Amino acid sequence: MAVITSPISIFSFLAILTLAQAQSELIFTVVNNCPFTIWPALLPNHGFPVLEKGGFPLSSLTHRSFPVPNTHWAGRIWARTGCTYTNGRFSCASGDCGGRLECNGLGGQIPATLAQFSIHHGNRDHSAYGVSLVDGFNLPMTITPHEGKGVCPVVGCKADLLRTCPEPLKFRGPHGNGPVVGCKSGCAAFNTDELCCRNHFNSPKTCHGSSYSEFFKHSCPATFTYAHDTPSLMHDCVAPRELKVIFCH
Repeated sequence: MAVITSPISIFSFLAILTLAQAQSELIFTVVNNCPFTIWPALLPNHGFPVLEKGGFPLSSLTHRSFPVPNTHWAGRIWARTGCTYTNGRFSCASGDCGGRLECNGLGGQIPATLAQFSIHHGNRDHSAYGVSLVDGFNLPMTITPHEGKGVCPVVGCKADLLRTCPEPLKFRGPHGNGPVVGCKSGCAAFNTDELCCRNHFNSPKTCHGSSYSEFFKHSCPATFTYAHDTPSLMHDCVAPRELKVIFCH
């Protein structure tokens, strides 16, 4: 099973939206504006704690808020869709994390839209946030900072790319025979060194966008679409009280 593998080092290339964190508590809020239940999932980087047991169900038009650790934390959030219990086994059509409701440190199946974070606390520390389509797309997603100072833009992808996904990139479930539930990256679809930015192509000088990454970039310019994508926007957002991850719009 393919899993989310895009490196968090992409933060050095994120449309890096830096946040000078205040001493007051910062919270994550996950919002489901989709007309169906989703199952948000959270995966910390190595060495950081799992938040909210790594996953939970979230009904349509509801939200869930929880505190960010008051020490450095880095990781990502995505949504699982089409989850069911069949013969006593939990599984999801997209974003599945090994058949668990609570991912608890397990990564998710690609393709999946990712919100990526690196949260620092302190007077002069900064954090980064951004939305990545490097591992493909399964739901529209944006990140909105609240009560920050300075330039604090909303970033992400509001378009439903499942409707326009090129045929070679379509990901169908279950078992590849159902409806389109994801749009794969060129890397996932063709597994070449060039599209995956592997080996000789694993550097900013040799890793470039492709017609497949441009499909994502054209519809969602404020996202990252290949491993060494360069930032098109730089913004400072000082001391937000909340980082809101919104699915569907």
